Amino acid sequence: MMRLLATIKIAVRALLRNKMRTLLTMLGMIIGVAAVIATVSIGNGAKAQIEAQIASIGQNVVLVFSGSFTRGGTRSGWGGAGTLTVEDSEAIQREIPGVVVISPEVRTRVQIAAGGENWNTQILGESANYFDIRQWPIISGAPFTEQDVRTANKVAVIGKTVADELYPGEDPVGQVVRVKNVPFIIVGMLTPKGLSVQGADQDDLIVMPYTSAMKRVQKATMLGMILVQVAKPTLLNTVQQQVIDLLRQKHKITPDKDDDFTVRTQQEIAEMAAAQSRTMRLLLGAIAMVSLVVGGIGIMNIMLVSVTERTREIGIRMAIGARGGDILLQFLTEAVTLGVLGGGLGIGAGIGASRLLAVQMNWPILIPPEWVFYAFVFSALVGIFFGFYPARKASRLDPIDALRYE
Repeated sequence: MMRLLATIKIAVRALLRNKMRTLLTMLGMIIGVAAVIATVSIGNGAKAQIEAQIASIGQNVVLVFSGSFTRGGTRSGWGGAGTLTVEDSEAIQREIPGVVVISPEVRTRVQIAAGGENWNTQILGESANYFDIRQWPIISGAPFTEQDVRTANKVAVIGKTVADELYPGEDPVGQVVRVKNVPFIIVGMLTPKGLSVQGADQDDLIVMPYTSAMKRVQKATMLGMILVQVAKPTLLNTVQQQVIDLLRQKHKITPDKDDDFTVRTQQEIAEMAAAQSRTMRLLLGAIAMVSLVVGGIGIMNIMLVSVTERTREIGIRMAIGARGGDILLQFLTEAVTLGVLGGGLGIGAGIGASRLLAVQMNWPILIPPEWVFYAFVFSALVGIFFGFYPARKASRLDPIDALRYE
């Protein structure tokens, strides 16, 4: 143990002889480790936020979208064409076992006004079950009812952003908001949700009965989407296939034709989002690993220079009894010290950069402790790997030739 401590002291003293060169050598490791920590922290934070947003869709939900990726040989995309009807949603509710509740949906953006204020926002037409499906509680007032849906009443529930813009400092419940010059009474306000993963404001919306949205606002006859909640998770795939079969039958789609709708389960959406997030993390991680390799090459380069500069010192040590293993250990310790110091500073820089991004860009971060440990160990391994060749070269010098070296 005493011998190892003495070796470390000599290594530190050797590195401090050229402080600037040592710092520049460690810079590659600092940047590489910082990039790894920042990448993992931001990636994990984004993953957690995506999972939270997928969960906010509700529990055990199947989503039926108008339009298909392949209809007519074109990629129209979800909601790209109005192909779903209210009758489709009623048939799903009526004919498919395991379906608990549904919410037909239409959506658009319009200009709204109240008093002397106006605002452009998203309008969602939904059923009275929407708030239960989405597990989105009302913070003030009450949701609209099934009776409001049947009679296409002019009532609405608003998000926090709309309330702040139109009724600053006031209780919006009971107030009147004009949607395309149609007066709607606000019956409730939703609990704030904040920004989505894409940075969209989830509270900038008005939810009203889908019948009211179709007849009074959008003048539409087709739905954009249908939310379907099933009784338990094990029924999701079964209900998904039954919805596909039912809609193909109702839309009279022959076996040789593509669907004019898209059906996805909550798990599928979560898996797609997770796959995209994983791909991005791997890409950023690969870039960070390149930085670590570059840092390791820098360590190898400077250790080779150090061996050349200290050839006479090596010869003197061997002449007074140092063995090849002692020289190998000495230079390997210096390389590992460079890697560990660079890794430690990189961990601090990575955590600092992650927190700065979280504050400046309102981006969630999640720093896993095990990755801090992995980064520290990996930086030491980089020092060993890239320092071994120069250390081995130093240990195999001939003492006589080393003493003659100028």
